[in-house]
Order: sequence, then C-alpha cells, then structure tokens
Amino acid sequence: MKLDRILKLSIIILLLSAVLWALLTNDRTPTAVSDSQWLMGTLVEMRVFGSQSAMRGAFKRIEEVDHAMSRTHPDSYIYAINASAGESWVKVDQDTFHVIQASIEYAALTQGLFEPSIGPLVELWAIGTPRASLPSAEAVEERKQLINYHDIQLDVEKRQVKLGAAGMGIDLGAIAKGYGADAAAAFLRNQGVKSAFLNLGGNVYVLGAKPDGTPWRIGIQNPEAPRGTHMAVLEVEDTSIVTSGPYERYFIEDGIRYHHILDPVSGYPAESGLASVTIVSPSSTAADALATGVFILGMEKGLELLENLDNVEGILVGDNRLVYVTSGLKGRLLSLAEGFELYE
Repeated sequence: MKLDRILKLSIIILLLSAVLWALLTNDRTPTAVSDSQWLMGTLVEMRVFGSQSAMRGAFKRIEEVDHAMSRTHPDSYIYAINASAGESWVKVDQDTFHVIQASIEYAALTQGLFEPSIGPLVELWAIGTPRASLPSAEAVEERKQLINYHDIQLDVEKRQVKLGAAGMGIDLGAIAKGYGADAAAAFLRNQGVKSAFLNLGGNVYVLGAKPDGTPWRIGIQNPEAPRGTHMAVLEVEDTSIVTSGPYERYFIEDGIRYHHILDPVSGYPAESGLASVTIVSPSSTAADALATGVFILGMEKGLELLENLDNVEGILVGDNRLVYVTSGLKGRLLSLAEGFELYE
C-alpha cells in the first residue's frame, strides 16, 4: 500500500510539472501589439511581437527621419539645405548625412537615373498634390539644368551639406522611407524584438520569421489592380520588400496619364517598358533607391545591375505582363496572378 501511495504521488508530481512547464512555455510566447500612424506622407503600420514601448520607440524613429528629411517641412534639414542652395553650408544630423551620402552612391550606381537632386522637377510637376499639371517644355528644360548629383557637396568632418547652384533642391522621397524602415527595425532589434512586420505605405520590412518559425508571406502588388491586390506571393524572413510603379501617384490630362517616377534625363515621367519593380534586400534603404533607379533603367539594364549586386534581388514586371526575376528568386514566386507569365 505504501508503495502504491508513493507511485501515485510521483505521477501527480509529474503531471503538475508538465502543466507548469506548459504554462511557462506559453508565457514565453511574445505578445503581438499593433498600431498605425500617418508619417512620411503615408500610412505606417506595425505588428510587433514584443512590448508596446518597443513599438512606440520604432514609430518615434520613423517620425525623426520624417522630420529631418521632409522637402516641404520648414524645420527639416532638407528644407534648410534647399533654401541655402548656392550660398551656404548646412550642418545636418547623422541620419540625414548618411542618407544623402547613400543617395549619391545610388545615383552613381544607376547612371544618374536615381537622382537625389531631382527636387526642382518634383516641385514643377507637383504630382500627388492638387497643383499637378502638365508643365511647358520650356519649364521642364529649365528645371533639368538644375539637376546634377555631382553638385551636392559634402563636408564629412563637419557633417555639412551644400548645393552648388541656386535653385537646386534635394528630394529624398525615393529613399527616405526605406531608411525609416531600417531605422525602426534596428531599434526593435536593440529592444530584443525577434519578430515584427512593418509597412511604410508599401515599403515592407519583416524582422526575423513569424513567431512560429515559419516565413512571412508577402504579396507583391498587381500593377494593374487596386492597392492590396497581389500579382504574386513571396515567402521571406528578415528582409525588406519595396515595390515601385507608375500606378502609385499620377494625374490624367487630355487622356494621358502622367505618373510620379520622373526621368531626370528627359524631365518627364519615365517610359521604360516596365509596369513595376520590386526589390528584395536586407537593406530597405537600398531596396527603396533601387526600385526607382531600376524602374527608370528598364528591363535589360535593370536586371544586369541587380545581378551584379550582393544581397539584392528583384522582380521586374513588363508592360506586356511578362515577369522577370533575378537568379536568387528563381522558383520562389508563389500564386502568380492570372494574365501574368513568368519568363523562364
């Protein structure tokens, strides 16, 4: 009898231990918190498997980038640089200096088609604002003369920036969101967050894998359908996915659609034969800049550039609905939408 009681007691202890272990394991599962805010001219959404304070800090980092790099905000560093064009140096913060440096590098990499000094043309066309309209050929030609990334002068020691000619203007709209995503992701990592989903108006960053260890499934925007309609799906971990295309912002005048991706060489919206470009890279800064640069470069030159870059892959959709992918993404596109054909 005594042996039976000892055996029963042992079983009870084992059962209690199992229940306690299950409870402790569940407690270690990170809690999901989510929120959205209007920043950088778009809706920024986050789903963070971690603390509310970590997510708030990530939003704060994006807000800091937005405040520093806005072309139109009177208190931003970019506004100050543009206002002092051709006259004086402007001391900037580390974030802004880094992004301007990176912008110049991507300008060189894309043969000047990603162009950080495109501000005068952006202002002239005003696409995405109520002022958007077709400018005169003379006005386009005049503004083109002010665009040259070689005239962006940097003083590394003093962290200062100067534009070489009056009337010049920096516009970081094609790279700042990417940097904002990188900055927010870095903050979350430093807070110990292992899994998170960030969406800055279509600039997506996934931190790690999903909490259950499976990859994130990210939809690639269908360039012919409303936002949120997918052309394909990609499974990814710990990387960024940025898509750029003429469907994002545009206006129609006399039956012609004029989109926001401006070619600094022609001065007009780019006509490259592409419907969209998606860049996949651990650096959202790189992905953002390259999505624009490759779109203007076009299919052949764009693919050639991407194949020669480390840690960068791309999905290029032609106007003819043919889908080209770089070698690192071969066989990884899922659920290709009807009407699109993968080029093999």
